[in-house]
Amino acid sequence: MTKNERALPVEQLRRECDPGIFAFKSTAELSPLDTVIGQDRAVQAVSFGIDIDNEGYNIYALGPAGTGKTTTIRKYLESKAAEEPVPDDWIYINNFEAPDKPRALRMPAGTGCEFKRDVDRMVSELEDEIPQAFESEEYQKEQEQIQEELQKKRQELLTQLDAEARAKGFSLIQTSRGIMLAPVFQGNVLTPDQFNQLSEEKRQDLQNRQQELQAELREAMHRVEQVERQSKDQLSNLDQQVIGHTVDRLMADIREKYSQFPAVIEFLDAVRKDILDNADTFKRVEQMERVQQQMPLLFMQGQMGLSFDQYRANLIVDNCDRKGAPVIVEENPGFYELTGRIEHEARLGALVTDFTMIKAGSLHNANGGYLMIDAYDILTRPFAWDALKRALRTKEVKIETMGEAFRAITTRSLEPEPIPLDVKVILTGEPLLYYLLYSADPDFQELFRVKADFAIQMDRDDEAAHQYARFIATVCNEENLRHFDPTGVSQIVEYGSRMVEHQGKIAIKFGDVIDIIRQANYWAGKNGHDLVRGEDVDQAIEAMIYRSNRLEEQIHELIEEGTLLIDTDGASVGQVNGISVLALGDYAFGKPSRITARTYVGTKGVTNIERETKLGGPIHNKGVLILAGYLGGKYATEAPLALSASLTFEQSYEEIEGDSASSAELYALLSALSGYPIQQNLAVTGSVNQWGNVQAIGGVNEKIEGFFRVCKAKGLTGDQGVIIPQSNVKHLMLRDEVVQAVQQGMFHIYAISTVDEGIELLTGKPAGERQADGKYPEGTVNWAVEKQLQALVERVKAFAGREEAITPEEEAEREPVTARSRLHTGR
Repeated sequence: MTKNERALPVEQLRRECDPGIFAFKSTAELSPLDTVIGQDRAVQAVSFGIDIDNEGYNIYALGPAGTGKTTTIRKYLESKAAEEPVPDDWIYINNFEAPDKPRALRMPAGTGCEFKRDVDRMVSELEDEIPQAFESEEYQKEQEQIQEELQKKRQELLTQLDAEARAKGFSLIQTSRGIMLAPVFQGNVLTPDQFNQLSEEKRQDLQNRQQELQAELREAMHRVEQVERQSKDQLSNLDQQVIGHTVDRLMADIREKYSQFPAVIEFLDAVRKDILDNADTFKRVEQMERVQQQMPLLFMQGQMGLSFDQYRANLIVDNCDRKGAPVIVEENPGFYELTGRIEHEARLGALVTDFTMIKAGSLHNANGGYLMIDAYDILTRPFAWDALKRALRTKEVKIETMGEAFRAITTRSLEPEPIPLDVKVILTGEPLLYYLLYSADPDFQELFRVKADFAIQMDRDDEAAHQYARFIATVCNEENLRHFDPTGVSQIVEYGSRMVEHQGKIAIKFGDVIDIIRQANYWAGKNGHDLVRGEDVDQAIEAMIYRSNRLEEQIHELIEEGTLLIDTDGASVGQVNGISVLALGDYAFGKPSRITARTYVGTKGVTNIERETKLGGPIHNKGVLILAGYLGGKYATEAPLALSASLTFEQSYEEIEGDSASSAELYALLSALSGYPIQQNLAVTGSVNQWGNVQAIGGVNEKIEGFFRVCKAKGLTGDQGVIIPQSNVKHLMLRDEVVQAVQQGMFHIYAISTVDEGIELLTGKPAGERQADGKYPEGTVNWAVEKQLQALVERVKAFAGREEAITPEEEAEREPVTARSRLHTGR
């Protein structure tokens, strides 16, 4: 096959999208998409994972960023969740028996917020009416009557005792230590000095009578204490009757309204009991007001124990206004954001909390519905991944302090009652994370049994192009952008094929597609177009490239000025133009490199200089090792391969990875062995196997465009081009300037399948087929290579023979010479 016959026609360099296949004039005429494009497999997996009710069938949606995983799943879930029942509300209430362990109260959706309002109203009324009940005239009269009765009985007992004491020469006196007995003489209480002046007999008599009266005094005081205790009980009963009547009256409606909820009735009973048990606390209204005036800070910080907040309800999950099951997308899946938290507030330098400071997490809010989390985000938050797995395993959400199990010293805090969990979790993330979790975390296999694999491309046909048009229409409608005409849609379709580097495929990584749609809309506005045209899309692509290709331009400047050596004409032995791809974030470009080979006598084989200097990656090193297999299999079937050769990328100062240059390295080696020069107007890419077949590589478009740009800068001559693997032809989606140059005959793309085809193009010599006598035709490349390899073998044998022929005496004579030679070199 001749060189011209191997050149690809223009039609194979790019698959264009004919605007004529579209019947519309503007995408505004199209109906928006209501389905997901090209993700049938993933959608089916999501549907299965959502519908199955068995334990552990949560979903991991894997795919590169921009494939629309989150958007697709969220829309699907929102559609499905709208038809599902609204889950229950959840409330935390005080546990009066164990205040550090608040109780969880479950109520039907919409009832929780109403119950909270009713409880808040009841508590507000209790705050107002309980103090007022103690100010009523009836209460004051009954209280005064009990106190008067107490005073009367107390006075009677003390009067009776005083009379008995006086009859025995004593009097009752009130001191700071209580009621005491004092001796009386001639109607006056004796002082200690006067008592000491009495005779011994008189003092002894008084002391004896005092002891008798002391027992009577103790008995009398005991009866006084009983009377006071009875009065106190009467006052307490009075307080409880007053408060109980008020509480019962205020609770009557709420009891009747929620009579079908036993837990609510139990809570109301507990509230009533606690209020009655602490009735005395709610009487001190004047004290409260006085404290509020004199010590406002102390009052505000609740140190007086007079708060009614302990009777309120903390609604942590409110589904009152929700329609259908919840769909929660947690953007910040930290430990507390998932499981909830217990807040604290500072009071006089100390942190305090109670059940009203319990806050729900996304697991609470998604309970009864669906929770979406980014896998990378949750894995990079401390303790969050373990908390999620624990909640899914135990089927309950427990609010606790982060890292509680790892604390050296535990502190007392709340332990809210765990809430039962019924949620479907959908993780979204990169494929690598999925495979790492699957292999390293056994819990992951048990908890996330459904894999939804999102593709990045789909088959390209007219139907796919029309779906693209509807997708563009949907984006334009949602973001209020200019609509596209058929030429604009065609360019977007072609851009989609360029993204995946395949003429028969189109990208469904819609994040990047939407980005170019927005930019094309911008340039259409700059150009004064009502509709986005093909030229606007082209301008957007060119502008995007220009913003990113500064380094590419610098490299081409170095090539143009001769700093980086790349020839685009002439011929050289053992030298070929290879092409690599440099990827810089969102932009990749082709960089031509000079690859050279040198051969010489020896048996070291092929030395990869990049490998020796640790600049070669493992795949690149593998490609070079394959060359030795090819040479041995093709030229050393009857005689050993005695060869020393070196291969390198000239002026390369970064790591080289990949095997796409292995064919170019082989061509340089064959040229060095045969002595036939390689045409420098051609560049080569393609990997090779041990049988000499040229295999497909990545980045074929960038590589062709990179060498084309160098040739264009140095001047197109009409015989320049790039040799690519035949299996890469379907991947060609070249830029317009390259296609036009080929169409004008100024540049060429050649496709080959074997090393022989490539070496023929590069040297202009036939490769040669081995004949019946086992030899290659004279003048062919393979003949010249084999001839040189045989000559190298003979030279090695001759050298080895000379070494064996040296006698011991000759060897001894050589040693001083060697020493003298070293000395001479030292000078």
